[in-house]
Amino acid sequence: MNFLNTVEKDILNKFKENNIPLDEVKLLTSGKKELGDYQINDAMKLTKILHKSPREIAEELVKCLEETEYFKDINIAGAGFINLRFKDELLTEYVEKVIKSSTKDVEKLESDRIIIDYGGANIAKTLHVGHLRSANIGEALKRLARHLGKEVIADVHFGDIGRQSGMVIYEIKERYPNLNYFSGKEETTWDELPITGKDLEEIYPTASIKAKENEEIMEKVREITAELESGKNKGYVALWNKIKELSTKDIKSIYKELNTDFDLWEGESDAYPYIKETLDTMEKSGYLIESEGAKIVEVIEDDDKAPMPPLVVIKSNGATLYATRELATITSRMKRFNPKEIWYIVDMRQGLYFEQVFRASYKTGLVSKDTVLEYYGFGTMNGTDGKPFKTRDGNAATLKSLIQSVKEEILTHMNKDMDNKEEISEKIAIAAIKYADFLPNRTTDYIFEPSKFIDVEGKTGPYILYNTIRMKSILNKANDMGIDYSNYYNKPTDTEKEIILLLMEKNNILHKAYNNKDLSSIADYLYNLTSLFSRFYEANHILTESDEKVRESWLTLTKLVKETNEELLDILAIEVPEKM
Repeated sequence: MNFLNTVEKDILNKFKENNIPLDEVKLLTSGKKELGDYQINDAMKLTKILHKSPREIAEELVKCLEETEYFKDINIAGAGFINLRFKDELLTEYVEKVIKSSTKDVEKLESDRIIIDYGGANIAKTLHVGHLRSANIGEALKRLARHLGKEVIADVHFGDIGRQSGMVIYEIKERYPNLNYFSGKEETTWDELPITGKDLEEIYPTASIKAKENEEIMEKVREITAELESGKNKGYVALWNKIKELSTKDIKSIYKELNTDFDLWEGESDAYPYIKETLDTMEKSGYLIESEGAKIVEVIEDDDKAPMPPLVVIKSNGATLYATRELATITSRMKRFNPKEIWYIVDMRQGLYFEQVFRASYKTGLVSKDTVLEYYGFGTMNGTDGKPFKTRDGNAATLKSLIQSVKEEILTHMNKDMDNKEEISEKIAIAAIKYADFLPNRTTDYIFEPSKFIDVEGKTGPYILYNTIRMKSILNKANDMGIDYSNYYNKPTDTEKEIILLLMEKNNILHKAYNNKDLSSIADYLYNLTSLFSRFYEANHILTESDEKVRESWLTLTKLVKETNEELLDILAIEVPEKM
C-alpha cells in the first residue's frame, strides 16, 4: 500500500475505534494552502447519521486525528472542513523511503490479463495523422497498465484484407502484367516484387481514384477482392502476402519512431480460421437470425434512447464483413489468451459500431458476462484552421511528414555545432508531438501548432525534457565532485514541501489515469512537478550550497524528481535525450 493510502487507512481505523460510522476516508488536496496540505470533509455527510452539527462532528474527528501522530497542524474551517498539515519529519522520511523503494510508492493492481487493440494501420496504405492518437494513447495505456501490475498483450490489428487489397493488386497487375502472380497457375517460386514501400504510398491512392471514377474498374477490384478472400487465386494470395511483408516493414519503422510496439502484429485475415467456429457459436445461441437473406443479430435493448440498428454478420450474398472478422477476432483472443478485458483504442466515430459488436458478443455467448469489452474513443488532431491537420504544402499529413516537419522546426532552433543533432532533434520532435497529444482529455479534439508545442518555456514536451536533462546534469556534476547524497537530512523549505507533497500525489494520478483511460492527468502532473522544481532550482544554488547537509538533501530531492519524471515519461513513451 502506498503512503497516502496507508495514512487514510490508519485514520479510518482510528475513526472506527471511536465509533465514527465511516467506510472510507479520502485525503483531498487542500484548495487553500495557507490552511493546510489536505482536507477531510466527512463531517458534513455524518450530520444525518449522528444528529449533530458538522462543527461538533468535526471536533470529534479532530480528537481522533490528533492520536495518529501524522500531523503538526489540524484546524477546522467554516462549518466543519478539517485542514491537515503533515509533520516536517514525515516529509523527510517519505523522501528517504521512496528513493530506496523498488515500487516508488506505486500501489499495484491485481494482475489480470488485458488485450489492448490499438494502432489500426492498414496494409498498403500510408500511416497518416489519423493513426497518431490511437498509437500514442494505446501505447501509453499499455505501459501504464503494466506499470500498475497488469499483464498486457498489445495487438496492432492491421486492416489487411478488404477493398484496398483488391485495388492494390489491380494496379500492380495493370503496371506489371507479366509477373507470374497473374499466370493463373500455382507457381513453385514467385517473382520478386518490382516495387518498394515508397511505391506503395502512391499505388493505393492511384488505384482508389481510378476505381471510384470507373465502374468497370471497380467491378474488377471486387472480383479480385473476392478471389483473394476465398483463397481460390493462389497468385493473388502470394502477391498480397508479399505486399503485406513490404508494407509491414514500413509501418513498423514509423511505429518505432513513435516508441510504439506490439506483442501481436496480426490483422483481420488472422481471424479467418475462427469464422466458422464463431458463426457456429452464434447460431447455437439462437440470436443469429436471417433477415432478407442476410444473417443479423438484433442488439437493441428496452432502455435504448437512440436508434440501435442490428449488427449484420453475413451479407445476403454469403460474404463476410468487417464485423464478421471482428467477432472472429474476439473468438480467437478468448480461445488463445482468455483475457479478463479487451480494450479498443479507436476514434470517437466508431462508438456505435463497437456497441453493436459488444452487445452481439455477449448476447450470443462469444464472451461471458464477466469479460470486459471496452471501447475508448478519442478526438481528432486538427490544424489551426480547425480542420484535420495538414502539412505546410497543404497535403494531408502522413505521420512521416508530421514528424519530419516538427523535426525541421526544432533543428532551426538548435546549435549548429551540436553533436548528434539528427537523433536529438527526433527525440525532441516525438516528445513535442506526444505531449501535445496527451494534454487534452482523450475525447477532446485539439489544435496542433508545431511552433507552440516545441517551445522550451511553455507547457510542452521540450520543456519537460529540458528540465529533466538539467536535473541529470546537476546529479552528474555532483558525482564528478564526489558528493554523497544518499540521505535526505534537511528540514524542508516551503518550496521543497510543495514538491514532496506533489510527489506523494503520483500514485493517485497514475490510478486516476488508469481508471479514466486518459493520460491528460499525467501530462498535467509532469508539468506541475517540473515547474515546481524549476522554481526551486532558480531560488537555490544546489551544487555551491555551503552547508553540506542542505546540499546533500537538495541533491536527494533532485534525484527523486528526476526519477519521477523519467518514470512518467517512460509511461508516455517519451525518451529523454542526453542533451538539448
